[in-house]
Amino acid sequence: MTTSPSRQTGTGRNLVADGLAWLAAVARRASTLDRRSLAVFRMLLGTILVADALMRIPDASLTLAPDGLLPPDLVRRFVGHPWSWSVGLVCDAPWWGHGLLVAEGVCGLLLATGVGLPLTTTAAWIVAVSLVRRTAPVTNAGDVFLVVLLFWGQFLPLGDRLSAGAVWRSTRRESSDHRCGGIAALALTLQVAAVYLSAGGAKWNPVWWSGEAVGYALSVHDHGTPLGDVIAGWPWLTRCSTWAALILELAGPPLLLVPRLRIPLVGVFVLFHLAIAVTMDVCLFPWVGIAAWIALLPASFWERIGSLRSDVLDGTTRIDRLDRPRRILCAAALAVGVAAFALANGPWPPERLPTWVTRVVQLTFLEQDWRVFGEIRPQRQWVYGRAELADGEVVDLLRDGRPLETVLPAGGFHSIGNQRLQKLFWELPKPAHREFAPSIAAALARRWNNAHPPGRQVVALEVHGARMVTAPEAGTIQDVLLATWPPRTASGDGNLERFLREREPSPVDPEREDADRVREGTGR
Repeated sequence: MTTSPSRQTGTGRNLVADGLAWLAAVARRASTLDRRSLAVFRMLLGTILVADALMRIPDASLTLAPDGLLPPDLVRRFVGHPWSWSVGLVCDAPWWGHGLLVAEGVCGLLLATGVGLPLTTTAAWIVAVSLVRRTAPVTNAGDVFLVVLLFWGQFLPLGDRLSAGAVWRSTRRESSDHRCGGIAALALTLQVAAVYLSAGGAKWNPVWWSGEAVGYALSVHDHGTPLGDVIAGWPWLTRCSTWAALILELAGPPLLLVPRLRIPLVGVFVLFHLAIAVTMDVCLFPWVGIAAWIALLPASFWERIGSLRSDVLDGTTRIDRLDRPRRILCAAALAVGVAAFALANGPWPPERLPTWVTRVVQLTFLEQDWRVFGEIRPQRQWVYGRAELADGEVVDLLRDGRPLETVLPAGGFHSIGNQRLQKLFWELPKPAHREFAPSIAAALARRWNNAHPPGRQVVALEVHGARMVTAPEAGTIQDVLLATWPPRTASGDGNLERFLREREPSPVDPEREDADRVREGTGR
């Protein structure tokens, strides 16, 4: 007995339809969120915004002032303004940046308490984008992660539970169904998955396979804290941590499709980020990551800890309450995010991308390049600011004027303090950042001189970047002059005065080596 071609075709179509329906059902279950989890997510994001504003205040005169480390004109070229828009780049007045910090703190407070949603979420997103782009050279992955989470938060019912708005609406009878689904919930779930897939994919290389990567990263001469530096001295532990991080980032996103594993998966990732927070200087990233995973906690978690049980409703109950225009806008943004992820993590070079694609990503800030710590080199890297004072003393200006150490300064990058400044000096050797070198040196010297008497004024400053590598010989030190003040110009201005000072014997640094040549050895 034979089957007609038309019947075979119909059977094939049914199989495809059934397969697509099954995939849709799996995706729907995986991306159905709980409104109580979203409420905690909202409060965490608001708290992070307030904390970020407070942390930025001490160095605002350096990072946000027009005559600071990051002059607005240079930042505009750096980010690709005006397509990479920022309210922080609209005005160059000295007070404008401080006003942006006030706005961030206010938006964070309103978001945490659930006042004025969803407009507050939109305002918080605009302020966060503006701050991140105004300070783009010191931006970390955590800053970008915060921005994209706020973007998707505009489409989610963040204020339905545990908010001032929910209290004001308590006189009305509302459904106790805590479920939240639809395109916005799917977008947030995919966004969290994308971060770790991108990061895990970037780590698929020999350094991570060998188990050495975390040991290098935890050094204080990379991104480690003092605790991380101690752990880096235990090879067996760093190897296990390296492989565990690689497996977790690659396996975690697919496991989101398994509802029964959701609670332990969230718990593992929260612990993962707490470990990062205490062992690495990566600014907001671990805390934003924790907030993102808390948003994915299912209803069963709240039922287990004693919260009210959700209503058991049939499959026809609508759990997506977005109106049609916002649903269309969210779907379009999701398409942009998916395209941005494919373009950022694919094999094609970025310069070959269509211009319009780049422009759309810039306007929405849905950047999806999360390849952090993918390439970790077997080296130790550090910076120091050699400052000559009027009284003849030579100090390290990057470390609050402590005695100068030109090789492996104690505490490494961690001793610089501010984690965003650590990022700036880490990136300064790169060509794209070198344009900021003159303003960086001038701003550092000016801040020191404003706080010290004439006898302790800086008369010359050199910012050096150095690294200890294994080739051509183990312990080889490469030291490069990154920035000077007063600046050395093409006509030679400033060079004669510096040469005469260097020829004078100094009781503090009598045999100082030339900063631009490669030095051998591990000792000073």
